[in-house]
Amino acid sequence: MEVVALTEKTVTASEFARNFGRYRDEAAAGDVVNVTIRGRVIGGFLSARRLEDYRRLKRRERENLVVGELPDDVIDDIEAAEYNKSP
Repeated sequence: MEVVALTEKTVTASEFARNFGRYRDEAAAGDVVNVTIRGRVIGGFLSARRLEDYRRLKRRERENLVVGELPDDVIDDIEAAEYNKSP
């Protein structure tokens, strides 16, 4: 599984609406665009790939895994994890 750095930006809803094409292209390139109203995030815009990553994580969140039956990709992720290290 490839790990890609997450790039986020935050824009107002009116800015998002005025420049939708630009933010669509940025999302397609892998960025996540947070959309705000009065300083509060009301939603986000992301690429199809990022959306699938989100859905995969949501499915995995609800799984009950038995340690001896973990999939190889999960074991690889655990072994590659670095804890107590700043990004």
